[in-house]
Amino acid sequence: MAKGRAHRRLTNRASFPALVILLGPALILFTALVIIPVFEAAVFSVYRWNGLGPMVDFRGLSNYLQFIRDTIVHKALLHNLLIAVVSLAVELPLAMGLALVVSDPRFAGAVFFRTFFFLPYMLSEVITGVLWQFIYHPQYGLVRAGWSLFAPIETAPALMGNTSTVLWAIMVVIIWKYFGLHMTIYIAGLQEIPQEQIEAATMDGASRGRLFRSVILPGMRTAVQLSVFFSIIGSFQLFDIVWAMGKGDPVNAGETIVTYMYKIGLQRFTIGYGSAIAVCIFLICLVFSILYERILVKERD
Repeated sequence: MAKGRAHRRLTNRASFPALVILLGPALILFTALVIIPVFEAAVFSVYRWNGLGPMVDFRGLSNYLQFIRDTIVHKALLHNLLIAVVSLAVELPLAMGLALVVSDPRFAGAVFFRTFFFLPYMLSEVITGVLWQFIYHPQYGLVRAGWSLFAPIETAPALMGNTSTVLWAIMVVIIWKYFGLHMTIYIAGLQEIPQEQIEAATMDGASRGRLFRSVILPGMRTAVQLSVFFSIIGSFQLFDIVWAMGKGDPVNAGETIVTYMYKIGLQRFTIGYGSAIAVCIFLICLVFSILYERILVKERD
């Protein structure tokens, strides 16, 4: 036993330099790009500061109290919540259904359709936003072309210029953009299910619905949990697509919490309040991540 302990100590000592070499660059980048900016934002958030000159106007928690009272913050957070709900209710079931179809070995052209459905995710968010701006354009976009088939005399609706439709138009783009990612996650989850279980359930006369509920869905639990996590966290971090499509306007009807933070902090030069919003976004995502992980740990136990 003493020799075993000595051997483990030597092994640990030998592996420590390799661990430092392998993790060192990643830790340096993570510290420089994540940890330090978070602490800097926390410091900025307790000052009234425009980003120029020294920080001398200490405000304590007043920026956070303003965050709590800000009606546009309430509106933006509600939009983020609606996007998360729509993603869970529409995007993930759509991705699951397509994953089941293209994973069927009897389905012809499965590789082609997997690639086809994944292509939107490969586009950058800015290109996606600009592309859909043209699609939604009421004069020369695809919406106008489709509208003219049914009402050639009437003007096509300006979906991005109407406060009642802009958020739903953005949601369509988000679903189109990201469902391919979740489909790929589900395909990977389906491949982890032993084929013998599916064949045994089929031979026992299980219907497709029963097969999905009793065999496929439990076998894909990890993939579904990962997909839900990405969907909710991503819904509260949306910026590029929304900004490229219209900057959250008109009248904050398409605003998300991150676009509002950008406007407050970098366009209006109220760095203190913008940093407070950034810290609150960080805390919301952190608390959700911790609670989600604890729920999953309880389920495993």
